[in-house]
Amino acid sequence: MRYFTIFLSLMCMVFAADAAQDSAKADKRVAFVVGNGAYKNVAALPNPPIDAKAIAAVLRNVGFEVVEGTNLTRDTMTERLLEFGKKAQGADVAVFFYAGHGIAISGTNYLLPIDADIKSEMDVKLGAAINIDLTLDQTMSDAKVKLVFLDACRDNPFAAKIKSNATTRSVSVQSGLAEMKSGEGTLIAFATGPGQTALDGHEGTNSPFTRALIDNITQPGIEIQQAMTKVRAEVNEQTNKGQLPWGHTNLTGSVYLNPAPEPAAAAASNAPAPVASVSGNTDVELEFWRSIKETNKPEELNAYLSSYPNGQFKSLALARIASLDSNNNGNSNSSNNSNPQTRNLTSVDPATFNAESNQVTEDQIGLDKGQRRDVQRRLNGLGFDTKVNGKFDEATRAVITRWQAARGYTKSGYLNQLQHKALLTEIVSAQASSSDEDSDDHASRRHHGGGGGGGGGGRHYRGGGGPGGFIGGVVGGLFR
Repeated sequence: MRYFTIFLSLMCMVFAADAAQDSAKADKRVAFVVGNGAYKNVAALPNPPIDAKAIAAVLRNVGFEVVEGTNLTRDTMTERLLEFGKKAQGADVAVFFYAGHGIAISGTNYLLPIDADIKSEMDVKLGAAINIDLTLDQTMSDAKVKLVFLDACRDNPFAAKIKSNATTRSVSVQSGLAEMKSGEGTLIAFATGPGQTALDGHEGTNSPFTRALIDNITQPGIEIQQAMTKVRAEVNEQTNKGQLPWGHTNLTGSVYLNPAPEPAAAAASNAPAPVASVSGNTDVELEFWRSIKETNKPEELNAYLSSYPNGQFKSLALARIASLDSNNNGNSNSSNNSNPQTRNLTSVDPATFNAESNQVTEDQIGLDKGQRRDVQRRLNGLGFDTKVNGKFDEATRAVITRWQAARGYTKSGYLNQLQHKALLTEIVSAQASSSDEDSDDHASRRHHGGGGGGGGGGRHYRGGGGPGGFIGGVVGGLFR
């Protein structure tokens, strides 16, 4: 009888394990992740594509099938939404993440594709922008749990045009996005409060809101509403209380994007809890690196360095940035191909990548005019063209910022001692053009020397294309 009891217990354990495995297989997770930044008719946003890649990597790491896109036109964004809507049917958890420009008109929120050209409220009504409420209803209504994250609360870039063309009736156009109510089983989170604007973060990095989502929503054993409390606290702290995420929830149960292992499983593995967290972070880093390792955009590589300043692919990212710098300089200055710019990547103090740089840190170096000229010559030799005049004016500050971004250093336009030392150790083709030397003095002499005809200044305008045709069938029903 004792053996029969043991056998019966073993069989129950087997069936329970099979049931748990089947349950895990049946857990259907789908996500829509899009970041729009390369806008054609308003100022571009550098960070949303980087935000989207990072969020996509985080969600894939915890079992989501991700429909992903960056810098999407209205047509391509519609295609991705239709794909997401099909995959989200019957999903256990569906996530919707969008970073980019958004707009709120008369209390209704819209997402802006990169080809949006909105001059009036009518343009919005006719489909130049994507209605968030209709989109969520059409794509996610069948999912059991719906999580919506909107990092789109920036200044409305079309507000002035819409207001100036509202000649027949009053149109309410507000900053940021309007308040939204969540339905049953839904959580909606905004980067900041209704009617307020959110920060985009430093160029080449994640926005404060996205960074906080990455840090918290997939932590092992953290329920999503607890995670969002941590997100709010982190953003509030990082922005010196200048931004406080806002949300509305109607979840009817606990939701875990990364459930903690069962106590029995944890005991059997004999592994301390922190190891699981480290492994998860390593997997996220690996997925992030895989998504950008072949990129030709230094800002994406710098985003990796910002997220993982001591990451396992740091040296590869730096080498890739150096290669892109060299190639770009070679394309624009073919005469220098016989003497390519190179970098010393081995003698940089790791603290250089995180050290603060500002006017105070630069003053502490004590650069005289000759040393400033040397900095400018070195920047020229590395392909960051600037005038060699010993003055760190606005143009030179911009060049220093570009150099800092390409190296993964703190970007400010000001140097600190570590950055200055790193610049001095770089191997350069230091041939500053003689025409750049003391260019302000030359310009002054030309101005007072008389002679020479004056050239007329020209302004360049970008022509705008006409509105696209209507998308019929399902698409028209989705967004009309």
